[in-house]
Amino acid sequence: MKKRMKKIAALGLSALLCFSMTACGGGTEETSQSGGESSQASADSSAGSANTAEAPAAESSSDSGDKVITFWNVGTEGADKETYEMAIRQFQENSQSGYTIENIPTQNDKYKEKLVIAMSSGECPDMYTTWSGGPMNEYIDSGYAQPLDDLYEKYGMKERFMEGALEQASYNGKIYAIPVKNISIAGIYYNKDLFEKCGVSVPTTVSELEAACDTFLANGIIPFTLANGPKWTGSMYFQCLAARKGGLEPFQQAAAGDGSFEDECFVYAGQKIQDWVNKGYFPEGFNSMSEDDGQAKAFFYTEEAAMYLTGSWNTAAFKTDSEDAGSDFYSKVDWFSFPAVDDSSADASILCGTMGDQFISFNCTDEKLDAAFEFATYLSSDETIDYMVSASLIPPVAGVENKITDPVSKSIIDAANKASAVQLWYDQYLNPTVANAHLDGNQEVFGLTMTPEDANKKMQEAQVEYLSGK
Repeated sequence: MKKRMKKIAALGLSALLCFSMTACGGGTEETSQSGGESSQASADSSAGSANTAEAPAAESSSDSGDKVITFWNVGTEGADKETYEMAIRQFQENSQSGYTIENIPTQNDKYKEKLVIAMSSGECPDMYTTWSGGPMNEYIDSGYAQPLDDLYEKYGMKERFMEGALEQASYNGKIYAIPVKNISIAGIYYNKDLFEKCGVSVPTTVSELEAACDTFLANGIIPFTLANGPKWTGSMYFQCLAARKGGLEPFQQAAAGDGSFEDECFVYAGQKIQDWVNKGYFPEGFNSMSEDDGQAKAFFYTEEAAMYLTGSWNTAAFKTDSEDAGSDFYSKVDWFSFPAVDDSSADASILCGTMGDQFISFNCTDEKLDAAFEFATYLSSDETIDYMVSASLIPPVAGVENKITDPVSKSIIDAANKASAVQLWYDQYLNPTVANAHLDGNQEVFGLTMTPEDANKKMQEAQVEYLSGK
């Protein structure tokens, strides 16, 4: 493990606390994607069953001069774990570099804390996964990631990935990461049987969506299932509404300090959310319900709720849960992109999410960097891609749509291919302190305990304070 006595000022203790509270949006399979939090015992067991057990940073074999590449990630179970182990096996069988991979998986939330602590104390693995956006950029600025353009060229990888995925892996005009695993975008899953029963068509505008919700209510059906205890679930509504109202420019300007989070599109998003709460579009008690415990899914699975705005990682969960229960529920599920706002000129093809569940960056140089990058190429090999597609994941590689037969996944990849841009989740893009101000305020907006204007003001104040100290 590379030891550098560099500190990341922006990611001190206060930021660590905020970062551990924010969601990853498109998170790991065992947390966000499966809707259930694995226990620490499970995480420890998974780590122990991987290629090697975790060693103290100061005693890492990389420091001792051995040809070992330490790799930190969140692949503790399921398809995540299998994907990384599959790539490790391919690398060990085919590489002529002489290096081996020290695989160190850690459960999602603990991993976030562990990574920030490691960076702040001058300890960093040779390669590690992040979620792009603000934290990744902080690591790059602090010297814990290397530009990869030459290696992308050497291994012919630039043409391998979707353009949007490479954009989110880049910073200041250079590529600093490799996107891996799954396209995770916000969209609305819906129950086709309930839509047909109530005579509802797939809405293309917000007014049509509201008419559908009113129809469901009249038939005793909850329009949207939602568990907003973790806050990021409700943030999806805010992000989609803001993007549909104003496009991406208001957010980009506010994040850069050239605009404000008090822009009319953000006010619109909050007001629409409170209107929907007042109309009863969500389950009773939704603001304290747990997403990880499957409380939102329960309303969807029991067909008490017609729609579920969530990340596309849930396709795999819906399919697996349906099969495990011996149910035909998954055959009733379909997906559509968030509808356009009436009379808005904003591009309705824009999506919110990430073009890769994880992004791998590298903290090594020379031949070790070359070998580490070579290993990462196996995460998008034909064998690995075929496995991920079979697990209902959508890897961010060009042409993956030709491998997909599942109709739900086809709808998602079609939207991703047509999108003019993909807005990264706010809690990944923004500094953790600002992201936390957004999540806290938006939850209060959902709870009707704060006005949209006041919530946006607090978010803007956090942004101004962050920029003044940058």
